[in-house]
Amino acid sequence: MGSREDIVAAAASIMREQGYARATTKEIARAAGYSEALLYKHFKDKTEIFLCVLTEENPPLAAIVEELIETAGEQPIEANITRIVRGALDFFLGSFPIGVSVFSTKELLTAHRERLAEVGAGPRNPIDGVALYLSKEIELGRINPDADPEAAASLLLGACFHHAFLCTYEAVEPEKSTLDELATTLARTALSGLRRLP
Repeated sequence: MGSREDIVAAAASIMREQGYARATTKEIARAAGYSEALLYKHFKDKTEIFLCVLTEENPPLAAIVEELIETAGEQPIEANITRIVRGALDFFLGSFPIGVSVFSTKELLTAHRERLAEVGAGPRNPIDGVALYLSKEIELGRINPDADPEAAASLLLGACFHHAFLCTYEAVEPEKSTLDELATTLARTALSGLRRLP
């Protein structure tokens, strides 16, 4: 791996073990085997490293949603929603231990929120993406036009986030089959709420 990839991998490991707040750039650079000065040649700050960890070291939820927005109407809705939910479960299970310490102090959360806003990132992005996908399906007549895409997206991703919270809190690593089953159940439940058209 090149230095950039080494740094992202080291950051992912430290953030998962110690949380975002305790993962200093100095510690990340040391774990990667590079100087802190080299780290700053690749990344503006720790927030940028954090975002790279989320996008490069975690399952690609954003990529799944973007693909489905582009291909709306091509595959069965249940399969698409199940894919979103399964991706969200993996994403939140991977990112929850990393991001939870951002809430350790008001100052850290404020600084993190402001930095994310600067780069157009933040926790609302997945909800907006899923809502946009569902809106596309409404436009295609595959979901009842009275359905509320944002509410449905919030419910789906909220359920995934809460499951990740419980697993993290209880130190449980769920089996793949359990996550597959949960994804299917959540997708079918969402579809019943969206009142799928024949």
